Amino acid sequence: MKMGKNLWTGDEWYLTSWRSPDDPSPGSYRRVLEYATRLPEVVLWQQDAKAYRTGPWNGRWFNGVPEASTYAHDFPLDVTASKSEITYGYTARPGAPLTRVVVTDAGVVRRLVWDASSLAWKTFFQGPRDVCDAYGKCGAFGLCDASAASSAFCGCLQGFNPASPPAWYMRETSGGCRRNVPLNCGGNETATDGFVLVHGVKLPDTQNASVDMSISTEECRDRCFANCSCLAYASAEIREGGGGSGCIIWTGDLVDLRYVDRGQDLYLRLAGPEIAVPKGSKFAIATVLAPVASAVAIILVLLFVICWRRKHRISRKRLNDGIPQSSAMTVPSVDLHTLKEATLNFSESHVIGQGGFGIVYKGQLPDGRTIAVKRLRQCALTRKGKCDFAREVEVMARLRHGNLIRLLAYCDEGEERILVYVYMPNKSLDLYIFGEPSLRATLSWRQRLDIINGIAQGVTYMHEGSGESVVHRDLKLQNVLLDDNWRAKVADFGTAKLFVAERVDSSLTIVNSPGYASPESLRAEMTLKCDVYSFGVVLVEILSGQRNGETQRLLLHAWGLWEQDRKMALLDPTVNLPPLSRPDSDVGSELERCIQIGLLCIQESPDDRPAMSDVVAVLTTKTSQIARPNRPGIYNQRTRFVTGQADLTRTTTIDLE
Repeated sequence: MKMGKNLWTGDEWYLTSWRSPDDPSPGSYRRVLEYATRLPEVVLWQQDAKAYRTGPWNGRWFNGVPEASTYAHDFPLDVTASKSEITYGYTARPGAPLTRVVVTDAGVVRRLVWDASSLAWKTFFQGPRDVCDAYGKCGAFGLCDASAASSAFCGCLQGFNPASPPAWYMRETSGGCRRNVPLNCGGNETATDGFVLVHGVKLPDTQNASVDMSISTEECRDRCFANCSCLAYASAEIREGGGGSGCIIWTGDLVDLRYVDRGQDLYLRLAGPEIAVPKGSKFAIATVLAPVASAVAIILVLLFVICWRRKHRISRKRLNDGIPQSSAMTVPSVDLHTLKEATLNFSESHVIGQGGFGIVYKGQLPDGRTIAVKRLRQCALTRKGKCDFAREVEVMARLRHGNLIRLLAYCDEGEERILVYVYMPNKSLDLYIFGEPSLRATLSWRQRLDIINGIAQGVTYMHEGSGESVVHRDLKLQNVLLDDNWRAKVADFGTAKLFVAERVDSSLTIVNSPGYASPESLRAEMTLKCDVYSFGVVLVEILSGQRNGETQRLLLHAWGLWEQDRKMALLDPTVNLPPLSRPDSDVGSELERCIQIGLLCIQESPDDRPAMSDVVAVLTTKTSQIARPNRPGIYNQRTRFVTGQADLTRTTTIDLE
């Protein structure tokens, strides 16, 4: 499939919707490739109005559709921008399923993939995906957050307020936001403007932007600062290892901004007074990038920030109509009184879960919406954990992915350290894997596969997609929650770090729960590969319905069945299989593939385990080649690593070609 334009002949390729499901004449919607600023992006038009845009091409995917990178293994994306043509398309690798793209008469773009097992087309991607995908939902200088705690999905960028507060209150946000303090630009030493970072967003519409692919991001900043018409800048391309190159400069209103998974960084120009700590948010400390700031001013700002962050009771907000959204769209703080009211003073009748780190309560806001309130155990928090709480909350707030539980707010009033999350109605995964047979039968084979893939996607984002390289440290079934659509949400990332005591040698002690800890974590070596090991254990538990204990018997059992070519014997007998399933059916091959991945993840040496991104690629691409695992490192987690029988021959890494 190819979309775009031949610049020599003027021929154009685009998709048009039908007038109705029964009328194939041209409808109201067109899906076209636009290239006004040398940055291609796909736009859905409803007659003469933009309805949805993917965001600009950043060298790897369209900025607002990061999930496109996950199916590039089967359908590699190809964007061509030359003197002769501007096109976008994809090709299918050998063995890839059939696929097609349609635009419905209702203005929905769907990528469909043929599922041979069910003989039906399955939706692989759909856009617009949510309310924030509606073009210009929050107007100029507004920022949309689809996972906001309230129905007010829109907020204003730092330094801006709603242009019409009454309309904003009534959820009519298309009028956007206006600047609080005029810019003070002169392109000289008297200028006081600077830049603040807006992290993880779909970049604004580039119709008022210019692009220069030949300069670095640092040069882009200098060019923007010297140009009084420049309101924001960003990298034009992103690199696989992080960072970026090229330059996009916006000289008009910033429109169609939203948070997205694996979004890019946008640097917003503000007047000097607005670069200070934004009102109503404790952690939205702006990164001041103005090169002309004097040394005295920098020292004063740093002293102000240090003193300000030590205060525990600043910037408190009451939850009268839901958890507030700060002007900088960072995680807001909540006062303790509000949380006590929501949980009936942390009543035992509201407890929905507890563990070594804290107790989780079900709470209800005044408007009737439900939240999950995690009250961290004071006796378990280290002194360093209490001091690092603010920084870790900021890291958790930046992790925005569909398979990670969303942090809504926090409270650090007095001695309390509390986290507020979206409530998950189906609770934690362990209830459906280790629970009563009736609960275990709730999850079908296909649902279990989707959950495994969702966990892998979430952990991969923590490791590689967020720019933070966050190690979970306590990945287990109890820390995987399920939303009302049975989608996996990894929880408790970041909090484990607050409970780790420092040893004499300054290394960190083990955090992982028994049965999930890797051999090296017992030696206080916490790396990304520790999470890979824990994921392998989680995968085997989901398949088998059995719990892996301190003696690691389940892993030995899985290895034994693998060696005996009796993979189906590992599968939980309560799992509802598709009709006519046999050991040689798709279920058999999928199960074999999952077991093989799980065994690779629990290899003794971290170097022999795949990266989580490789795990995702294998789970989502049936044609990927997988290395044969060696005997895993099995040990008793009460003591030390005890087995001497593990085959330590280095395992070949997963080949994705």
